[in-house]
Amino acid sequence: MIRQLTESRPAELEPDAARVRFRHRQRSGPAPASVPVPAAGSHRAQWADAAKGVCIILVVLWHVVVKDYLQIDWHIGVPVPGFWGTLGEQFLPLRMPLFFTISGVFAANAAQRPWRVVARSRIAGFLYLYAVWLLIHTVVLAAAPELPTDRATSALGLLEQLTITPSNLWYLYALALYFTIAKLTRRAPRVLVLVPAAALSAVAAAGLLDTPGNRAGLYQNLVFFLAGLYLRPQIQRWAATASRRRLLLTSGGYVLALAAMAVTGAQQWFGVWPAVSVLAVIFGITAAARLSRWSALSRPLARLGRITLPIYVIHMPVLALLHRLLLVPVSGLGGSAQGLIVLGYPILLSGLVIGLSLAVHRGLLAVRAGWLFALPGTRRVEAAG
Repeated sequence: MIRQLTESRPAELEPDAARVRFRHRQRSGPAPASVPVPAAGSHRAQWADAAKGVCIILVVLWHVVVKDYLQIDWHIGVPVPGFWGTLGEQFLPLRMPLFFTISGVFAANAAQRPWRVVARSRIAGFLYLYAVWLLIHTVVLAAAPELPTDRATSALGLLEQLTITPSNLWYLYALALYFTIAKLTRRAPRVLVLVPAAALSAVAAAGLLDTPGNRAGLYQNLVFFLAGLYLRPQIQRWAATASRRRLLLTSGGYVLALAAMAVTGAQQWFGVWPAVSVLAVIFGITAAARLSRWSALSRPLARLGRITLPIYVIHMPVLALLHRLLLVPVSGLGGSAQGLIVLGYPILLSGLVIGLSLAVHRGLLAVRAGWLFALPGTRRVEAAG
């Protein structure tokens, strides 16, 4: 059931009265991949950005749990590590499907623009970011061989990750591919695009396709991106009318679906995983819309949701280096000392990884390395999915 799923690139939401863009100043090179705060009253942008903020937190938390926390030698006599692993698994049908659905919503206007615009700002832009950060990850991860994650260990392996088997940065690779598919099929009836994408998701989730590396996520999430792209008005109306009763119903449906899937062992039954993911996305949109009514919580999450790119591309190297520093010392602690930190360790380390990622991002911008976060020579790169 555990899948290597990671996440995230800020996306564009264009309400009727407000278009959100990245703006880059020529004198300092490409600007950071962050989106200005939407116009006041843009409730739809608030819930969507808050949802992205939650998703990127879940991405980092999952990687902290499976790549660091569960690798530590815990000798405390209670199954707390297993609890964190099980909890993380419950968000697998939610995290990336919701992220891609919102990305599709944000990409709806961009996908209608001319090929030359989409090809440069979206397709080439995401492929550029993927290639640059893949090289960085390959170098940094070589310094932390203990971290259990996909990595290229040869020139051939690197070529494979650049082309047919994307790395942990697969979200960027997927967006480039999904934009291409959206443009190629823009004149086709939507049902003729969504149905094959849903079938591909079901086939991949059922293990009927060879999915080395992160190909599974690539195959499974196209349908969610396209759904966000095609069903944007319906999704926005759903979010605008989200009620407490609907939140209770959708959360209950998601929990029941998870329980039924676990009890029956149906994770790889044909169509089950995509169906549960659909329920998860409906719940996620409803929860994000309700959350946006609590500004004290939704505003920080929305701010985080507008700067997901640096967290996404930087957090794995940061985690790898922290894992190398912490694995032996934490494993060597006595049972009483471990007992004090075992429950809160994933939360604390996730917060540290996110904070350090943003600090590295600010440092890179300070030394005019904005080209690491946007395709050079692009005067205005609009936020994409």
